[in-house]
Amino acid sequence: MSDMNFHDDLRVSSSPHIVTTLDTKKTMTFVLMALMPSAIAGVIFFGLYSLCLLLSCVAFSALCEYAYDRLMHRENTVKDRSSLVTGAILALTLPPTLPIWMALIGCFVSIVIVKCLYGGIGKNIANPAIVGRIVLLLSFTSSMTTWRYTNFQMANGTDAITGATPLGILTDSGIAGLPSLTDLLIGNRGGSLGETCIIAILIGGSFLIAMKVISPVIPVVYLCTVFVFSMIYYLIVPQEGANALYMSVFHLLSGGVVFGAFFCATDYVTSPIMKKGRIIYAIGCGFFTMVIRLFCSYPEGASFAILFMNIMTPLIDKYTIDSYYGVTQRAREEKKKAKEGANG
Repeated sequence: MSDMNFHDDLRVSSSPHIVTTLDTKKTMTFVLMALMPSAIAGVIFFGLYSLCLLLSCVAFSALCEYAYDRLMHRENTVKDRSSLVTGAILALTLPPTLPIWMALIGCFVSIVIVKCLYGGIGKNIANPAIVGRIVLLLSFTSSMTTWRYTNFQMANGTDAITGATPLGILTDSGIAGLPSLTDLLIGNRGGSLGETCIIAILIGGSFLIAMKVISPVIPVVYLCTVFVFSMIYYLIVPQEGANALYMSVFHLLSGGVVFGAFFCATDYVTSPIMKKGRIIYAIGCGFFTMVIRLFCSYPEGASFAILFMNIMTPLIDKYTIDSYYGVTQRAREEKKKAKEGANG
């Protein structure tokens, strides 16, 4: 055995000693592959401008990270492809007609302010793409709530270029005029670039689960919470012309719930570590999504709900990790012994 091989065999690292070929670069590549079905569906439904919007966000996000690394004399981190994923996710959550210059502001916020200023990948306290989208929503509300009809809707005789999303229709007009569940599944309705075609999102999400990039716990619990909360609400407050089951499925397939469940809420950095924590986190995402939708003036709530639960993640981790490893129990026993000793 050569000296080099001998020293390699004696290399020591901290536990746990788990060897895996799934590094950051490969993980981000899998996520980009999983986003492709939604991106392709978005271009088909909304046209070539949406492709330009998507490519611009991806390229500018990488440029922002590269420029920051050069300015701060840091190692080039663009090669890990996480900035490409952030740009792609942000673009897919934007209206397909949003001016590109506005989208680039969102990319700057996501990459430089939320990610890089906090130390780079693994150190951000919230999902960068979610924060970028919310900043754009609050800064350019009119443009961020202007929705284009799909190419197929206009081909069927629709006169207007823009119209409300299904959730917007529900808020403004009630049950009348809602798209069919089939249209919601295939994406033939107004909405964000990559959030309309549920089938495409499920294909991408299933791919991530199959490749063990994400755990199914958060998406499944998130979606089930939305469904159950909707069912309970509409059983208590029935809607004329629609039953509770229909409205529960409608809320499940509308807006950004499915996309957020698979691609935003599952972010490694901003979601809990332990399974118990992930369940609590996912229930919170679903609960606050429906609270915002049903009781607030804004028809969509997925982004705000995920951001809120991102902020709650350290607290969830604190209690679920301590409980899992017995820290809480040990501390309780030590405190009890100390109290008994003081009394004795």
